[in-house]
Amino acid sequence: MDALIIFTIIVFWFMVILGIRNWSVYVSEKRGVLVHVSETTQIDGFDKKKKKQKQKANLFSRLSGYADEFSELGQRINFFSESIEVADWLKKSGNPYELTVARFQGLKILLFIIGFFAAMLAFIIGLPFSKYGLVFLPLIGYFIPIYLVRSQAKKRQEKLRMDLPDFLDTISTSIQAGVSLDQALREVIRFFDGPLREEFMRFNQEIDLGVQRETAYRNLLERNDNEEFQQLIKSLLQGMKLGVPIATTFKIQAEDMRQLRQERVKELAAKASPKVTLVTTFVVAPVSIMMIAGLMLLNMIYGENSIFNIL
Repeated sequence: MDALIIFTIIVFWFMVILGIRNWSVYVSEKRGVLVHVSETTQIDGFDKKKKKQKQKANLFSRLSGYADEFSELGQRINFFSESIEVADWLKKSGNPYELTVARFQGLKILLFIIGFFAAMLAFIIGLPFSKYGLVFLPLIGYFIPIYLVRSQAKKRQEKLRMDLPDFLDTISTSIQAGVSLDQALREVIRFFDGPLREEFMRFNQEIDLGVQRETAYRNLLERNDNEEFQQLIKSLLQGMKLGVPIATTFKIQAEDMRQLRQERVKELAAKASPKVTLVTTFVVAPVSIMMIAGLMLLNMIYGENSIFNIL
């Protein structure tokens, strides 16, 4: 009987692992098919993403009208959100949803009030744990804008870092073919999407409006704290001042960035092993032991050789 129980548990976990593997294979193949269809039919793969962003923008635009009324109060109550820090977050996140510092400060107060009234409604209705909601829901509403903007800034800088090697290779090839740097930037950036395109389009607009090139470069440095991107802009500044050929520099930087990316992936993989071990130790192993112990206990009580039959 004990051998049958152990065999059943082993088969159960084998089927769970097999199901997870098949699901991951299905997801990866589905993603590959979608990419292939998008590339073959030349369908914009970002339509759904843009639609979601538009819906979020509409929601934020509705809230912004009310948030402006609380902007002065929000600038006074600036726990974990000093105006200087907020301005830096908004720069690095690309000013999402046309947020300004004053509007951001008002938005967190507005969501704090909404959270408070939601908690009061839950308390009046008598929902479980509603008394804790009187404390936590307003705080959650206060910190939601802070978390969203900071996470958006982090994702944007990471996307910028991922696109840089291909961008540098393309720019380097264009310059070696005899195209000027300004023309290469204007032509190449059309084939990229995301923060890299936004930053260099803004850079080109500043140049067209008469801003000095060095000032435009330094504005790029202020808006982004990504180490690889800052290295690129500093090399452009150095090339502008010293007349150093930048085509070779771009190619070397692209290779270095790819190497850093591989090292970062290896580092993340090395960090994943202890996490898997931790989950196995504190989740999988205790559950398996409890299942085995429970089945053995049931066998001892209700089985053929149970304690009651012996007595």
